[in-house]
Amino acid sequence: MTEKDKQKDDYFSNEKTSTLRSIGGLLTFSTILPINIYTTMEEMAKMTWFWPVISVFVGFIALIIAYFLNILNLPFFIISTIIYSFFIWFNGFHHLDGVIDVGDGLMVHGSSEKKIKIMRDSMIGTGGIATFFIVAIITIALLDSLLLTDFLGAVLICEMSAKVGLVSCTISSKSGSDGTGKYFIESMTMPKFIATLIISSIIAFLFGGIIGIFGVLGGMFGGALVSFVGKKHFKIATGDVLGTSNEIGRLFSLLFMLIITLL
Repeated sequence: MTEKDKQKDDYFSNEKTSTLRSIGGLLTFSTILPINIYTTMEEMAKMTWFWPVISVFVGFIALIIAYFLNILNLPFFIISTIIYSFFIWFNGFHHLDGVIDVGDGLMVHGSSEKKIKIMRDSMIGTGGIATFFIVAIITIALLDSLLLTDFLGAVLICEMSAKVGLVSCTISSKSGSDGTGKYFIESMTMPKFIATLIISSIIAFLFGGIIGIFGVLGGMFGGALVSFVGKKHFKIATGDVLGTSNEIGRLFSLLFMLIITLL
């Protein structure tokens, strides 16, 4: 072990931990905000259940952007494309990377070990590119359709529900022996998950009424779906699988809200 590694270990072992530091660690880890609050994965993962609430901040910024773009009378499809681009950029492309890697893994025939090996490979294949395109274009189309109904609150709700999808995936998945995913999965408990759903539903209702609550349910469904696919193909949920659950959670959140809006 080098002297630099020893200093890093000392920093992690001696640092003071707190709820605020854990939340700050999640923000540093999952966004491009230059707040530079670093903590251990274990400490950061303790607040996994609170992640959707943190994402309300991201969704609120996107809501403001969408509001002003709407004042400029830009087509809703353009606004939807800009908002989606903002989401994946502001989140540091972390979850987008997961979608691409999982897409590559799903294209492989063979054992779960072989699929995980391909998924963790740094190369990007056709499966990953195609999966990202499918998820992106459907998400943009769904957001565009909701904006056409003048439901601007969908911008905030879908981003919060994306993290509901991630949390739903953690509570229903099995972790591996390594990787970042195991910390988030092992930190989740059913009481924490229920707290996540209650808080997220209240926020969704404030911004979208009953339709907003269905957005949360859509995020939960998307996360559970990714968990099911992950178990079938990879046996475990890696960090890439959790990242994918975020993007699929957002997609199904928008889909559920659109269906209820059109009824």
